[in-house]
Amino acid sequence: MNSILKDIFGPGSRFDCRWVRTYEEMEEKATALRKLNQRVVLTMGTFDILHIGHFRYLEKAKERGDVLVVGVDSDAKVKKRKGPTRPVVSHDERLEALSHIRHVDLIFLKDINDSKWQLIKTVRPDVLIATQDTYSPEQVEALGEFCGEVVVLEPQATTRTTAKIRRLLVEHMTKLEEALRSAREGVTAQLDDVLRVLEDIKGGRP
Repeated sequence: MNSILKDIFGPGSRFDCRWVRTYEEMEEKATALRKLNQRVVLTMGTFDILHIGHFRYLEKAKERGDVLVVGVDSDAKVKKRKGPTRPVVSHDERLEALSHIRHVDLIFLKDINDSKWQLIKTVRPDVLIATQDTYSPEQVEALGEFCGEVVVLEPQATTRTTAKIRRLLVEHMTKLEEALRSAREGVTAQLDDVLRVLEDIKGGRP
C-alpha cells in the first residue's frame, strides 16, 4: 500500500503514475490514502494557460491536507462551457503540465459525460477546495454528504486566463489594424500616382 505514496511523492513529475485514468482506480487510491491516514484535498478546474494565480491557488489548496487531487476539465467540457475557441491548451498538455507542479499529487480528467459531482463522490475528500461562485450555499450544504468540508478560496491574483487571452487578441488585432492602415495608405499613394498620370495625359491632349 505504501507504493502509492512512492508513486505520488517520488522524484520527478512521474506523470504516468500520478495521472489516474479511471474512476475505479481513483476510488482505490482514495481508499488506500485514507487507510494510510492521509488527509485528501480535492480541487477542480480548467487550468488553461497556467499563470501565477493557478500556482498560488494550488499551493493554498495543498496546505489544507497531505495529498492534493486535481480534476481537470476535458476539452469537450471546456468548449461546452466557455465556447468553441477554448481551451487554448489541449487537456493532454494541461494534465502533464500539472504533474510538474510540486503541490499537485494526483491528476484526473473530467469528461463531458461524467455524472454530476462524480469525482467528488468518488474521492470523498476531507477538504474540497472551490473558487468563488462555484457552488451556491445550497450546493455547499448538499456536498457535506461527500466531503469533510468545503473551502472557498478567493482569487490568488488579478490575472485571469480569459483576460490574458483577450489581451493577446487585442495586441494582435492592433498589429493587424496598423498593417492594414499602412497597406491602405500605400494603395492610396499608388492610386494618386495613377490619377496624376491620367491627368497629365488628359492635359496633353490636342
